[in-house]
Amino acid sequence: MTDPTSLLPPPEPVQLLDADGSLSGSVGDLGLTPGDLVGMYRDMVRTRTLDTMAMALQRQGQLGVWASCRGQEAAQVGIAWAMGLRDWAFPSYREHGITTVRGVPFGDLLLQYKGVWMGHYDPSEYQVAPHSIPIATHLLHAVGYAHAARLSGDDLVTLAFIGDGGTSEGDFHEALNFAAVWNAPVVFVVQNNQFAISVPTEHQLAAPSIAHKGIGYGVKGYRVDGNDVLASFRVGADAIERARSGGGPALIEAHTYRMKPHTTADDDTRYRPPEEVAEWEAKDPIARLEQLLLDEGILFEPDLERIARDADDESKAIRTEVVAEGPVPMSQVFEHVYVDPPVDLLRQAAAFTAGDER
Repeated sequence: MTDPTSLLPPPEPVQLLDADGSLSGSVGDLGLTPGDLVGMYRDMVRTRTLDTMAMALQRQGQLGVWASCRGQEAAQVGIAWAMGLRDWAFPSYREHGITTVRGVPFGDLLLQYKGVWMGHYDPSEYQVAPHSIPIATHLLHAVGYAHAARLSGDDLVTLAFIGDGGTSEGDFHEALNFAAVWNAPVVFVVQNNQFAISVPTEHQLAAPSIAHKGIGYGVKGYRVDGNDVLASFRVGADAIERARSGGGPALIEAHTYRMKPHTTADDDTRYRPPEEVAEWEAKDPIARLEQLLLDEGILFEPDLERIARDADDESKAIRTEVVAEGPVPMSQVFEHVYVDPPVDLLRQAAAFTAGDER
């Protein structure tokens, strides 16, 4: 019988890199090289630049909606760096840092939000499932995949990403229970960005933290400063290795903040004061890693400028690609669903085509 206290998360989130860029311990203790730190920094800058471009595209009518991940780059990039090449990610709709690190073409992702294609990339090529718009339903997919992998003797781990609001869904509880009972190698990552749309975290639960929810199911809980990419990497690596070695599923709560509205359809000024946003801006995840790189002499100002310029060039190229994709024919609503379409669907398609011709 597992000692229940061993499943409890720490009383405070793990932090290695504070808001001033000061590091507790050494980079070597994490098994990271200076080149790895530069790679993490580059991925966070790329993610933010591409995310900013996507926000602008939506405002220009090129995308139907967009959910910004600004402010959450460290939690996503750090944990993505901890994943093995064959591990699978099951993202929600805000995990653009995950898909960026895993190599998913950002333009393909944007075409999904433009409505040109649904899941334009091949998930098996990148070990990244399509972004899930329904809240928490994909957690069950992640658990099922992990369970199947364990039965087949595959040592991969799946990671399921959601926001704090997703922990109020029944799917979240069913997924944790199934994963624990069957000892599935899955890591649940909750990015607690303080709001489920406009509902603050303290109105969503009475537990000491989201991570404490795991113990009721036999799932080990972790807490981490989600604005600290190095702590996110370390905690993610620990949970992944534990799951891979048969230690069971884990629940990571990454404490972070959503710097932009919930989506482009939201007005966040109606429910949070500007002073709160400013407080979290001072904890910016990119700025603190940048300061560490400068202090350690790993990068210099010209290097930072080059990384920003490269990200901007990539963003402009993707923007051109997405804008060039025109609207798809409405007749596609009848295609790609059935190999042998039923008679009713064929009749509707014919009526639609006739209407178009008139």
